[in-house]
Amino acid sequence: MGEEFRYGGQAVIEGVMMRGPKSMAIAVRRPDGEIVVHEEPVNSAAQRFPFLRLPLLRGMLALVESLSLGISALMYSANQSVPDDEQLTKGEMTLTTLVGVVLAVVIFVVLPTLVTHWVKGWAPGSLVVNVVEGLMRFGVFIAYLVGISLMKEIQRVFQYHGAEHKVINTYEAGDPLTVEYCRRHSREHKRCGTSFLLYVVVISIIVFSFINVHNVWLRIISRIALLPVVAGVSYEVIRLLGRYDNKLTLVISRPGMWLQGLTTREPDDSQLEVAIAALQTARGCGQPG
Repeated sequence: MGEEFRYGGQAVIEGVMMRGPKSMAIAVRRPDGEIVVHEEPVNSAAQRFPFLRLPLLRGMLALVESLSLGISALMYSANQSVPDDEQLTKGEMTLTTLVGVVLAVVIFVVLPTLVTHWVKGWAPGSLVVNVVEGLMRFGVFIAYLVGISLMKEIQRVFQYHGAEHKVINTYEAGDPLTVEYCRRHSREHKRCGTSFLLYVVVISIIVFSFINVHNVWLRIISRIALLPVVAGVSYEVIRLLGRYDNKLTLVISRPGMWLQGLTTREPDDSQLEVAIAALQTARGCGQPG
């Protein structure tokens, strides 16, 4: 028998995306209060190429597919959450996404590498330089999360993030998918993307500390080239933590769950309704009555 499917998703603009075994469901609260749900099939490359299910490779694939589905979900939610005359075109959304990806690479990869290259003459050795670079990357990551968490619009997205976690926790606990039950559950989850990003940062510090490249541009290229490997390792870590509940996994998971205090907020009942609609659709149960 195959491994039990574990549902996951992400917050989007005024809504939640949930990924099921065969489809992705996006539920969005429109300006008039109506919940609209869009469902589309998910055809993973691992179904056609079984070797992509191997450790590390499956993590790289999961990252690529999650980014693709996430961008698609954001595009849909952005247009559903505004009046018809304010909707963005596909080209505008694609350009915005590309700019966002480039800025992320510059801020989290290029900038820390450049800064540590400029100050490496003050460090006692290459290992120290690499560790300082990693710690700087970690500091930038935390500062970014703190900064965006202060924005009113992002706080609503973080409420939907909390709703996503509460609904998945309710389902995994075997409780009925109702607002009353969902409200009782935690807004933390061990398989959260925030935790995944934290592991990416920490594991990159370890991996990059053993790679000594003096040319700054080759150094930047090596960082970008190894990101898929780091993501693959991080995926395996978060996958194991999500499968087992013991003292060790709880200790390892705790920093990521603390960090979720920045990226989740307590949702209201209307936001829980949206998350429930998304999960019910992803499960093939239709929208709740």
